[in-house]
Amino acid sequence: MASNPTPQAARHGGIVETIKTVVWALVIAGLFRTLFFQPFWIPSESMKDTLLVGDFLFINKMAYGYSRYSCPFDACPISGRILGSEPKRGDVVVFSHPISHEVLVKRLIGLPGDRIQVRAGLLYINDVVAPQTPAGTFSEVMGPQGSMANRPRCQNGQVKDGDICTRARAVETLPNGVQHDVLNIEDDSFADNTPVFEVPPAMYFFMGDNRDNSEDSRFSQDMGGLGFVPYENLIGRADVALFSSAGPSLFYFWTWRPDRFFKLIR
Repeated sequence: MASNPTPQAARHGGIVETIKTVVWALVIAGLFRTLFFQPFWIPSESMKDTLLVGDFLFINKMAYGYSRYSCPFDACPISGRILGSEPKRGDVVVFSHPISHEVLVKRLIGLPGDRIQVRAGLLYINDVVAPQTPAGTFSEVMGPQGSMANRPRCQNGQVKDGDICTRARAVETLPNGVQHDVLNIEDDSFADNTPVFEVPPAMYFFMGDNRDNSEDSRFSQDMGGLGFVPYENLIGRADVALFSSAGPSLFYFWTWRPDRFFKLIR
């Protein structure tokens, strides 16, 4: 007849099973993160007010399939993309800069074959304006933001730390019906009037929602800008901000923004 385990042996077995459970949970979580999602912390204000400095995102790496930039393993022998779907106009996309390979996030504005132009601050897609409807003012306290401690640019001029920085806000409607906020700092800035950009095959045109504070596809690579972005450089789509910190570190819990926890990105 088999003997019952002693209390000490039972306790030891319970600890072993607990350790196994924790290890497998960590393995599964690691695979889930590697295969499907990638964390990203917003370092700059180019996408305000859709994304704020200090927003912590999870990137949906499966949205457009895998490439050598979004592959879950180092040195993936991937040419082009696999298992992906076509990006949609208005998506908020994380991608690798074609020249510097810096990881950036912008809104997808131009698809292959599109004609893109900005006139007097208004976006034209294939010679049709994307209308803007005034939506009040975006306001925030002036001060260093995020790990880079950058200070925002303001429409109301030079603002001292602790005072309120404002920018005009409008809702822009893209041809496919996607609506999103855009901010304006100044009229007739360098990128408020552009030539016509014809988006090449398998390339994309990106812009920041903070239109006067975004070095995006309106700036050519010859002048140190972004230019067009190849399809294979897309890493994934930004779908949700898990949480957000207004301070220099995610661990400064007293600077967290509770209203941005699990906030959907549109």
